[in-house]
Parts: sequence; C-alpha cells; structure tokens
Amino acid sequence: MRRLVLLRHGRTEWNDSGRAQGHADVPLDDVGLAQAKEVAPVLAGLRPVAVWSSDLARAAGTAAAMAAECGLDPVLDPRLREFDVGPNRQGLTAEQYAAAHPEEYAALLAGDLDAIPGRETRDDVLQRFLPALGTYADSLAEGETGVVVSHGAALRVAVPAFLGWEGDPGESLGVLANCGWVVLEHSASTWTGGVERWRLTAWNRVVTP
Repeated sequence: MRRLVLLRHGRTEWNDSGRAQGHADVPLDDVGLAQAKEVAPVLAGLRPVAVWSSDLARAAGTAAAMAAECGLDPVLDPRLREFDVGPNRQGLTAEQYAAAHPEEYAALLAGDLDAIPGRETRDDVLQRFLPALGTYADSLAEGETGVVVSHGAALRVAVPAFLGWEGDPGESLGVLANCGWVVLEHSASTWTGGVERWRLTAWNRVVTP
C-alpha cells in the first residue's frame, strides 16, 4: 500500500477574522503555530518519506514543523497554492467584499467565476494541482507515505478530481479544519476484483486532546 496524507495549513489571523487569503502570503498566527507543532508528531508516526508543500507562508510554516519532526526537508511547490481569489477579494471579509464590489460578489454567489477579475476557477486550480499530486503519488514506492501540505479550498476540489469522481462533488465534502488532514491509500480491493487504485480513507481527521 502507498499512502498520501494531505494536510491543510494551521490557522492564520486572516482565518480567524474571516478575510479571504488566496495567494496572499499570510503567516501562521500563534494558534496556527501550536496546531502545526501538535499535528507534526502524529503524522510523523506514519513515517513519511517526503513532505511537499505550497510555497505560501502559512503552508510552508506548517510543513516546516512537519518536516522537522520527521527529519526531512520540505519541498515547496507553487502548484499547491490556494485558489487565487482576485485582487478585489483578497484581504476582505465577505461583508466587506459585498459592499465594495457588489457585482463581483453577485457573480461569486452565482458561480460565475469568469466574471471576477483575477480569480482562478476550479479548472485553473486543477490544471496546476493535479500534475503535482500525480507526480508525488507516482514517486512513492510500495509501503511508503508522503505528506502534502496545502489549502482548504484547493484540496476540496483536487481530492475528488484526483480520485476520478465525476462532476464537481467538492461542495459535498465538509470544510477542512486548520491542520485537518485527508488520507488517500493506493491498494488492491476484492470489491474491484483486485484492481489497485487510490481511495479516500479519511477526511478532516484532526488531533484530539
């Protein structure tokens, strides 16, 4: 069996205040640093052979804690970034965005992301994210585990697409908590006649007290 663990970054001040981050390089706050240090030894227990991460500060900081616990050097990859939310949305709460840019906000609610200047669509994110995830998955030998540190919205669209689920089922998945993680395992199953494939075995697993 091969295993991929996909970890959302720890909390930032913008998370706490409800401000859209997108590609803004917002660092972890004190709670986020504590979350990263708390989850690191738990995932280190899976003995990962590699840690790959978005290059944005909140993910890179989480990955640094994770990698240090494992004795690894994290590999930063901009393909693992969060959705670019566009310059008018970045840094604002939903209420502030609605007041400042009502037409864009209406387009967002309608799912018309092409009408929002600078905002990435689901397809935009998948075009960069899936090749990276495929490369990491293929690099794992049998019995190995790799950790990918990324962002909540990007992971919620990338995981179903990576697994080959039809349509856009991401909204059916719960929101990942800060430092919540996903487990994908590649193995054979009697249900599929022994065919090997990637499967979702855990979603939004978190460290509990």
